[in-house]
Amino acid sequence: MYDNKYGYFSEDSNEYVITDPRTPRPWFNYMWNDHYAGLISHTGGGFSYLDTPRDNRLTRMRYNCLPWDRPGRYVIVKDTESGKYWSLSWAPTIDLNYDLYECRHGFGYTKITTEINGIRGEITYFVPNDINAEVWHVNLTNLTNKSRRLEIYSFTELLMGNALNDLINQPNDKHFTEIIFNNQQKTLEATRRYWVLNKKVSVAQPNIDWKHIVHFTQTLPIKGFDGSLDKFIGKWRSEANPICIETGKMTNSEITAGDPIAALQSKIILNPKKTREFAVVFGVSAKESENPYKDLQWEKLTNINFVKEQFELLKNKWEKHLSTVSTITPDKKFNLMINSWNQYQAAVTFDMARNSGYYHGGLLFGTGMRDQFQDIIGMVISHPDKVRARLLNALRFQFKDGSTLHNFFKLTDWGEKTNHSDTPLWIPFGLVEYLNETADFSILDEVVKYYDEGEGTVYEHLKMAIDFALSATTKRGIPKIMNGDWNDTLDHVGPQGKGETIWGAFFLSYVIKKTFELLEFKKDEETLARWKKAYDNIGKIVNEVAWDGEWYIRAFRDNGEPLGTSKHKQGKIFINSQSWAIISGQAPKDRAAKCLSSLKKYLAKSNGMQICWPSYTEVEDNVGLISRCVPGKKENGAIFNHASSWVVLAAIMQGDAEFAFDIYSRMNPINSSKRIDRYEVEPYVYAEYVTSSDHPTEGQASHSWLTGTAVWMFRIGIDSILGFSPCLKGMYINPNIPKTWKVFTAKRSFRGKTINMTVKNADRKNSGVKSISVNGVKLNDNLIDVNAFDSNELNVEVIIK
Repeated sequence: MYDNKYGYFSEDSNEYVITDPRTPRPWFNYMWNDHYAGLISHTGGGFSYLDTPRDNRLTRMRYNCLPWDRPGRYVIVKDTESGKYWSLSWAPTIDLNYDLYECRHGFGYTKITTEINGIRGEITYFVPNDINAEVWHVNLTNLTNKSRRLEIYSFTELLMGNALNDLINQPNDKHFTEIIFNNQQKTLEATRRYWVLNKKVSVAQPNIDWKHIVHFTQTLPIKGFDGSLDKFIGKWRSEANPICIETGKMTNSEITAGDPIAALQSKIILNPKKTREFAVVFGVSAKESENPYKDLQWEKLTNINFVKEQFELLKNKWEKHLSTVSTITPDKKFNLMINSWNQYQAAVTFDMARNSGYYHGGLLFGTGMRDQFQDIIGMVISHPDKVRARLLNALRFQFKDGSTLHNFFKLTDWGEKTNHSDTPLWIPFGLVEYLNETADFSILDEVVKYYDEGEGTVYEHLKMAIDFALSATTKRGIPKIMNGDWNDTLDHVGPQGKGETIWGAFFLSYVIKKTFELLEFKKDEETLARWKKAYDNIGKIVNEVAWDGEWYIRAFRDNGEPLGTSKHKQGKIFINSQSWAIISGQAPKDRAAKCLSSLKKYLAKSNGMQICWPSYTEVEDNVGLISRCVPGKKENGAIFNHASSWVVLAAIMQGDAEFAFDIYSRMNPINSSKRIDRYEVEPYVYAEYVTSSDHPTEGQASHSWLTGTAVWMFRIGIDSILGFSPCLKGMYINPNIPKTWKVFTAKRSFRGKTINMTVKNADRKNSGVKSISVNGVKLNDNLIDVNAFDSNELNVEVIIK
């Protein structure tokens, strides 16, 4: 389905099938469990890590390397008789003429099939659900009528430790590597004697031991091995032509220093038309373990039947995950994304944040507080228990005054406090979203330590975040922008503490309003009254000072000058202050209509919504990095998908479901990637941005996978379009659909029950519920109290009036 010159979706939409390896960029997938993770490209590239990609990187990926996407996880086959050799994943032997290439990216796995020199190779990469290891499951088939003597070389370049230190201090860092061959286990064992676990780049020497051992083996008889990259590859060579493969002789090198590699050699005879199956296993154990092979279930993991069982368990896990939400509407592209790839991408962002990707290299960001509390909305339906744990963990990085770190790193519990004005407010946002989904009010009584001193209940953490934001305002009551808000590139608008964020005022209003139902439930009348007054005051002052005539300005600088006004020649209008004026409820009806009209007139483009217009072509130092970005890319005038998704929500709230769904459809990567050679990145997941017409490469996308777009498009799709809108009291039903949809069905899990909904729209309306019945019982309003029904299956029929 929906093919381009490089690939297509499988008929069941569960795989993206790539048929030409020379894609415009490497096209990636993810394989991971709660601790072990890896990026895997369509040519076997990417890197693996344990818990965190900066401090505990396992394998190496070179940034900006040529050829692209090196090194990787390779199995190279050599015909002993002819001397020809080739990779089962196409790379690194990319100059050979393969008879067949196919890569299938699935949920948690990638399978690459090649045919060349009369041998068919199938290699499936995956990470088992509960073992800190990755498996490369291989099938080799002899397509010819003669027996073949084959040599099998499996190898991957190791890093083991701090990836940032490896990048900037690699000549010194390689003095601490150690690799030996365990003859009893027929396994290479690799570790390092020194681990740089600094909280940031530093010349300090922490003098601590790396706490892990890498184990690498394959289930074929081992004939040779190498731990030295130099000896295996050879001088003036690359992964494409290692000297050991060319000569057929491994050096059996064990090292105590030098660049590390895990490389193994086996030899087989493959009879005509027969298949040989084996597995390559890469695992990680704790150095302090008394029995690491038992911990890794090594004996089982090197058994092909167990490998197959683990792969089936992985597929079952994702089948269960994707079963919590599904829909059948007249729009098949909408269905495909909601039912599979959008959900899957949301799960990836939940665990990878903006930290473990091809574009987010895992060296700098750690886990962002802003990202963490947004990404939970993509997982809370299927895994509320994981979300609960993640929320409690992230709250540890809030200070006693309600402010927060901007980001944090898992192993060191260190992060940066950057004074972004919006960061603390994502705490109440995420907590209320969790409560709306689960009604798990017990989380509010959990006690969590503050990052600096003391501790408080989760409810106190929530309140402190909003009260801090209310305190961090100017004399007239508008939030200070400080070193930026959601738009990180507005970093010079208010560093002196005088600049104001109008988007931030709307966002603060939205978050305050979002808590009202919770405050009523808690009978916290004092806070409710105080915050309602604050909400009204913000709305009053913003409407007095920030209306430009056709839209709201974006901010005020330290010197009092407005940003985002029609009086300027660049950066006249910004997307977020219009969409969030509507979302927050602070824009009066007439102004909300003008905001939406201005968005349509100035910012609506073929692929979505432009973040600001016109793009900055001249540097304005008192605006910030945005004006140094090239026009038409990133925050300087790109089609910024994360912000575009909020326009969809705003349009629905404004009653314009047709425009909302139009923009939603333009953003769908199946649609926005139609010019695939220009678009370049994966057409099966959302990208952070698409270049606008303000740049010659209009239509080029970048920063795929790890973007807040994923969770917002997923939840707007099911909450606001399909109409499943959870709240503390239950599930509010309110579809907002194209008039052409005469009927659709949707299923959603909610608080232990399954809601099976059929929506009928014979009168061709966009919205407006005429009647709702649950299991044959007609309701008086749109709210379903799921606890009022004994059955775990709620069959809901909705009639649009």
